[in-house]
Amino acid sequence: QVQLVESGGGLVQPGGSLRLSCAASGSIRDISAMGWFRQVPGKQRDLVAAISRGGSTYYVDFVKGAFTISRDDANTVQLQMTGLKPEDTAVYYCAATIPGWDLGYKYWGQGTQVTVSS
Repeated sequence: QVQLVESGGGLVQPGGSLRLSCAASGSIRDISAMGWFRQVPGKQRDLVAAISRGGSTYYVDFVKGAFTISRDDANTVQLQMTGLKPEDTAVYYCAATIPGWDLGYKYWGQGTQVTVSS
Protein backbone atom coordinates (compact mmCIF):
# COMPACT_ATOMS: atom_id res chain seq x y z
CA GLN A 1 0.00 0.00 0.00
CA VAL A 2 1.23 3.45 -0.97
CA GLN A 3 -0.19 6.74 0.21
CA LEU A 4 0.36 9.96 -1.75
CA VAL A 5 -0.21 13.50 -0.53
CA GLU A 6 0.11 16.52 -2.82
CA SER A 7 0.91 20.04 -1.72
CA GLY A 8 1.94 23.36 -3.24
CA GLY A 9 -1.12 24.28 -5.25
CA GLY A 10 -2.68 27.71 -5.13
CA LEU A 11 -3.38 30.91 -7.01
CA VAL A 12 -0.65 32.38 -9.20
CA GLN A 13 -0.53 35.13 -11.80
CA PRO A 14 0.13 34.32 -15.46
CA GLY A 15 3.85 33.93 -16.01
CA GLY A 16 4.39 32.94 -12.42
CA SER A 17 5.76 29.76 -10.92
CA LEU A 18 4.64 27.06 -8.54
CA ARG A 19 6.28 23.96 -7.15
CA LEU A 20 4.07 20.98 -6.44
CA SER A 21 5.27 18.29 -4.09
CA CYS A 22 4.13 14.71 -3.66
CA ALA A 23 5.03 12.90 -0.47
CA ALA A 24 4.81 9.11 -0.63
CA SER A 25 4.57 6.76 2.29
CA GLY A 26 3.99 3.05 2.79
CA SER A 27 5.60 0.47 0.50
CA ILE A 28 7.90 2.96 -1.20
CA ARG A 29 10.29 0.27 -2.44
CA ASP A 30 7.54 -1.14 -4.64
CA ILE A 31 7.17 2.04 -6.71
CA SER A 32 8.54 1.85 -10.25
CA ALA A 33 7.40 5.24 -11.52
CA MET A 34 5.63 8.36 -10.35
CA GLY A 35 3.82 10.97 -12.34
CA TRP A 36 1.74 14.10 -12.31
CA PHE A 37 -1.65 14.29 -13.99
CA ARG A 38 -4.02 17.19 -14.39
CA GLN A 39 -7.72 17.47 -15.03
CA VAL A 40 -10.05 20.35 -15.83
CA PRO A 41 -13.84 20.21 -15.70
CA GLY A 42 -15.32 18.41 -18.68
CA LYS A 43 -12.02 16.93 -19.82
CA GLN A 44 -10.11 13.72 -19.25
CA ARG A 45 -7.31 13.37 -16.75
CA ASP A 46 -4.04 13.63 -18.67
CA LEU A 47 -0.47 12.74 -17.79
CA VAL A 48 1.72 15.83 -17.57
CA ALA A 49 5.08 14.40 -16.52
CA ALA A 50 6.51 11.19 -15.14
CA ILE A 51 9.75 9.87 -13.74
CA SER A 52 10.82 6.24 -13.47
CA ARG A 53 12.84 4.56 -10.75
CA GLY A 54 15.79 4.68 -13.14
CA GLY A 55 15.44 8.43 -13.56
CA SER A 56 13.96 8.54 -17.05
CA THR A 57 11.53 11.41 -17.49
CA TYR A 58 8.58 12.06 -19.74
CA TYR A 59 6.77 15.30 -20.49
CA VAL A 60 3.73 16.07 -22.55
CA ASP A 61 4.83 18.29 -25.43
CA PHE A 62 2.89 21.31 -24.23
CA VAL A 63 4.87 21.66 -21.00
CA LYS A 64 8.39 20.85 -22.18
CA GLY A 65 10.73 23.64 -21.18
CA ALA A 66 8.28 24.99 -18.61
CA PHE A 67 7.62 22.09 -16.25
CA THR A 68 10.29 19.96 -14.60
CA ILE A 69 9.72 16.76 -12.69
CA SER A 70 12.29 15.64 -10.16
CA ARG A 71 12.71 13.08 -7.42
CA ASP A 72 14.41 14.30 -4.27
CA ASP A 73 14.46 10.88 -2.68
CA ALA A 74 12.36 7.75 -2.56
CA ASN A 75 9.63 9.60 -0.71
CA THR A 76 9.24 12.89 -2.59
CA VAL A 77 8.55 13.87 -6.20
CA GLN A 78 8.18 17.48 -7.27
CA LEU A 79 6.82 19.31 -10.27
CA GLN A 80 8.36 22.72 -10.85
CA MET A 81 6.08 24.81 -13.03
CA THR A 82 7.24 28.04 -14.63
CA GLY A 83 5.71 30.41 -17.14
CA LEU A 84 2.24 29.38 -16.03
CA LYS A 85 -0.69 30.20 -18.27
CA PRO A 86 -4.43 30.35 -17.55
CA GLU A 87 -4.85 27.12 -19.52
CA ASP A 88 -2.65 25.40 -16.92
CA THR A 89 -5.44 25.84 -14.40
CA ALA A 90 -6.47 22.38 -13.24
CA VAL A 91 -6.50 19.93 -10.39
CA TYR A 92 -3.10 18.27 -10.33
CA TYR A 93 -2.82 14.69 -9.12
CA CYS A 94 0.22 12.74 -8.03
CA ALA A 95 0.26 9.07 -8.99
CA ALA A 96 2.49 6.04 -8.59
CA THR A 97 2.70 2.59 -10.11
CA ILE A 98 4.52 -0.69 -9.51
CA PRO A 99 6.25 -3.27 -11.75
CA GLY A 100 3.91 -5.63 -13.52
CA TRP A 101 0.86 -3.43 -13.08
CA ASP A 102 -0.96 -3.36 -16.43
CA LEU A 103 -3.86 -1.07 -15.60
CA GLY A 104 -2.06 2.24 -15.49
CA TYR A 105 -1.11 4.07 -12.33
CA LYS A 106 -2.18 2.19 -9.23
CA TYR A 107 -2.00 4.78 -6.46
CA TRP A 108 -3.39 8.30 -6.47
CA GLY A 109 -3.30 11.36 -4.28
CA GLN A 110 -6.29 13.56 -3.55
CA GLY A 111 -5.23 16.33 -5.92
CA THR A 112 -4.25 19.95 -5.46
CA GLN A 113 -5.84 22.92 -7.21
CA VAL A 114 -3.68 25.17 -9.37
CA THR A 115 -5.32 28.38 -10.55
CA VAL A 116 -3.55 30.74 -12.94
CA SER A 117 -5.33 34.07 -13.08
CA SER A 118 -4.65 37.78 -12.91
